[in-house]
Amino acid sequence: MLKKLFFTPVILFFGLYVQAQTEGYAIKGSIKGLAAGDYSLAHYFGNTQYISKDTATVGNDGLLVFEGKKSLPTGLYMLLNPKKQKMLELVIDNEQRFSFETDTLNLIGNMKITGSRENELFFEYQKQAKNYADEIGVMQTEAKVRNDGISKQLLGGKVAAVRRQMSEHFLRFTKENAASLTAKILKANGDIELPTPPKRPDGRPDSAWLFRYYKAHFWDNFDFAEESLVRTPFLQRKLDRYVGSLTYQMPDSIIAATETVIGKALAGNGREMKAYCIWYLTNKYENPEIMGADAAFVHLAEKYYLGGLMPIVDSSTVQNIREKVATLKPLLIGRTMPSIALTDTTGAAHSLAEIKANYTVVVFYDPDCGHCREATPALKAFYEKNRETRGVQMLAVSVARSPDQWKKYIREFGVGNWNHGYDYNFKIDFRRQ
Repeated sequence: MLKKLFFTPVILFFGLYVQAQTEGYAIKGSIKGLAAGDYSLAHYFGNTQYISKDTATVGNDGLLVFEGKKSLPTGLYMLLNPKKQKMLELVIDNEQRFSFETDTLNLIGNMKITGSRENELFFEYQKQAKNYADEIGVMQTEAKVRNDGISKQLLGGKVAAVRRQMSEHFLRFTKENAASLTAKILKANGDIELPTPPKRPDGRPDSAWLFRYYKAHFWDNFDFAEESLVRTPFLQRKLDRYVGSLTYQMPDSIIAATETVIGKALAGNGREMKAYCIWYLTNKYENPEIMGADAAFVHLAEKYYLGGLMPIVDSSTVQNIREKVATLKPLLIGRTMPSIALTDTTGAAHSLAEIKANYTVVVFYDPDCGHCREATPALKAFYEKNRETRGVQMLAVSVARSPDQWKKYIREFGVGNWNHGYDYNFKIDFRRQ
């Protein structure tokens, strides 16, 4: 059984939804020292996945050619070697007939582009950034070799100066080329500038103010109207950081954060951008790592999928989501647990409501389940420790259709002092209810 309901359909839709262009593409490369084999041209789909769009077979001459009759969807692409490892990246905009030349000794430093202004800009920026990084690396190595406090302090100041130059170069480059897809991609990956925070009454910088400012302006450099950014790793990274690291991990806060992002995507009015943000955030909380966060899934699924606001979706996916929402919604944390009537080992009927306790732990288990057998001793120890001091009671419900197995389990683990229940009529659908 798939953990996610709608991952594959969305991949297919994003792969098929390409602007109605028939101009085609012709991307030719020459990489000196390139080993023979099959090389792929692929665009990002999120941070860790990609969709391959074409393959070129390279001989001993290091020449590769990607050609097609339909234009490629714009975005950030990768050249993958035969082992599917990334070699370099290319910006694909509407100018899709160009060539490049480099060598394996220095793919970026020796890159020459012909016919693509975007890639000229892209590699121009990368070359300068690499120069700064190399300069910092040399100084850091020198500091390790000298290994004395004065040298480290001096070199630390020089490193900080170079980093300021890198930052200034980024700001200048993206401002001068603001209309380019390259600048939009770089800004999407970059971070915002932070102002000097006000002082607290004790004279220290107000870090809480700075955090609120950072979160409020987190998306300033991201252009939600630019569909190409869907095909970069940066959208998923920023989504994860915003709703994860920058958001208090409670359902209401998570929902508010997701609504902020989706609101920006809706305002950008890009079909794929809206679809990706809605799909990714809904999918993220379908099986969340944090207990209770599935409330975000229910909220987003109801509003955007069942409400008809998700622009890319198929009817079977909607039906699957409708069924899952109907199951999850009554069981969200904070809701009253559904009333269940069961029979104990003496044949007497009891309901959950009859148990009077400060805390009632309800355990559904199968006597043959390995995880259940592993957890039962820990639950028993928990109960013994807390039943008197905290007023804890247990209700253990066997979901197996074997009364004998149920009673054997109780004896085997010595938990006869728990409340036990069994559905002799087999009317309860435990997995759904």
